[in-house]
Amino acid sequence: GKGDIKAIYIMGENPLLSDPDLKHVEKELRNLELLIVQDIFNTETSRLADVVLPAASFAEKEGTFTNTERRVQRVRKIVAAPGEAKADWEIISDISTKMGYPMKYASAKDIFDEIIKVTPSYAGMTYERLENEGIQWPCPTADHPGTKFLHRDRFSRGLGLFSAIEYIPPAEWPDEKYPLFLSTGRVLYQYHTGTMTRRAVGPSERYPESLVEINPADAEKLGISEGQLVKVTSRRGTIEARAEINQKSTPGTIFMNFHFAEAAVNILTNPALDPIGKIPEYKVCAVKLEAA
Repeated sequence: GKGDIKAIYIMGENPLLSDPDLKHVEKELRNLELLIVQDIFNTETSRLADVVLPAASFAEKEGTFTNTERRVQRVRKIVAAPGEAKADWEIISDISTKMGYPMKYASAKDIFDEIIKVTPSYAGMTYERLENEGIQWPCPTADHPGTKFLHRDRFSRGLGLFSAIEYIPPAEWPDEKYPLFLSTGRVLYQYHTGTMTRRAVGPSERYPESLVEINPADAEKLGISEGQLVKVTSRRGTIEARAEINQKSTPGTIFMNFHFAEAAVNILTNPALDPIGKIPEYKVCAVKLEAA
């Protein structure tokens, strides 16, 4: 990079496992003058941090959350946070106050009371109303039941809007040296970078290690057998994992998940960005596969 960014404050994310082209990510994070990480567990990213702020988990704090169904629900503290861990709002308030912008909240409820004052779609909600069940926004008044279906009879803008876009090919195609597509994603029994799920017995029993999913036709062509340790290489690096031969991937494409630091697939992925969404090409990069 250009060195323009001097400091980064990261909350609840682990980019040293989730971002593409991890070798480049690590290099840039090490070049920072200050890296602050706020999280509930030690992660690959927090191990590089100059300052680690221990945060309370969902079970260790009060508050609300809003899910993708627009449902606002209460979070209730059932155990004390360990050590010096604090709720995220407390950490942010303390830092803000020390930096000259006082945030004198006494509780998470104080913050929610402020939210309903400045957010019309939340205006009719209270902790009391949320006590027994969640409410879906918009909920503009105290007697409003919430909005189960946001677009029940018609879109809020009237007619639906369809936007045609031109096909843009991926930034990287297979070639003679890297003849396969690699696509990455999640598996059912692990979540994101495994910061929480890999500490739980059940998910780790179900899915204990990273796997390279290979179509039988490709496995036969390359002489790869079930469970064999294989090496996957892109223009950015190499990782090793065991092979799982199945029909999930089409011939010419392999799949890996990004939950495991031991086989950090984002060492391989391409940081090329979508021009609109600015999302990296996690789903497409060129690789070669061989026995380890």
